[in-house]
Amino acid sequence: MIRVLYAGSPDASAETLRILLEKSSSCGFEIAGVLTNPPSAQGRHKTPVPTATAVLARENALPVLEPEHLDGACREETAALNPDILVCFAYGHIFGPKFMSLFRFGGINLHPSALPQYRGCTPVPAAILNGDDTTAFTVQKVSEKMDEGNILAQVSVPLTKTETGGSLLNDAAVRGAELLCGVLADISKTGTVPEGRVQEGKATYTGIITKQDAKIDWSKSAEAVDAQVRAYFPSPAAWTTENGLSLKILSAVQVREDDSLVTEEMRAAAPGTVCAFIKQAGIFVRCGTGFLAVKNLQRQGKNAVDYKSFMNGARDFIGTHLE
Repeated sequence: MIRVLYAGSPDASAETLRILLEKSSSCGFEIAGVLTNPPSAQGRHKTPVPTATAVLARENALPVLEPEHLDGACREETAALNPDILVCFAYGHIFGPKFMSLFRFGGINLHPSALPQYRGCTPVPAAILNGDDTTAFTVQKVSEKMDEGNILAQVSVPLTKTETGGSLLNDAAVRGAELLCGVLADISKTGTVPEGRVQEGKATYTGIITKQDAKIDWSKSAEAVDAQVRAYFPSPAAWTTENGLSLKILSAVQVREDDSLVTEEMRAAAPGTVCAFIKQAGIFVRCGTGFLAVKNLQRQGKNAVDYKSFMNGARDFIGTHLE
């Protein structure tokens, strides 16, 4: 039975941990402890809130490490758990050689892309923004350089152009957990980590997403804006401004120029113009080409609502120019 230190923080990573806990005994490993980010200050009163992974770990009576840095003190705490291997999904830190020397089997990482494509911290929104037809979920060895480790397992995932950043990451959490269980079962059985295959092809990289990245440019095509809305949901959420105040667009669908619901007057509108409220379809906003039919949105300081509820309290919204 090999001992796993699991590293991860957000909701999706907690889901992966949940599945690993369920399957651990049948796959020849046990979770020795969890490494996660420290609690973050949230809300008006800046109350420290632990990560979803920390919450689940404590519910299962697992030791939890929440260091600010992977320093000497953290290494001592980690060594005390006597782990054999590091398993990581969405932890967000680089593991140095001193830390990795604590694991006799090294480490493995779940990365939701077809490596070497989209190395880095935001591969899921990148695949959606670029309109890819497929992506992949990959288990790779942890290496000194970011996401350059050999591939141990990989599954190709078709994209339907309806995925959101949240839904695709959740899919990665579930299907990736199955991949991790398979790799860990092999390591437990053989007592060695497979060499894996070297990544082939051109490497591309992703970076940290800023709020400005999520700001909608209405001069772009409806296809591009729709991808932006989906890629950045639920966080940070695509946004625009209405009379100088932030307006989040949480869900929408693209509508073609020649759709039967589109009138000549709507086609003549400038990009960013709120053209129409069509009860069966949404709030139509003009894009550079095509239209975005907004389904759910959120004004600054207000709760998120569906488009029909929004229009009940915003009768003068039609004709507004969003920027």
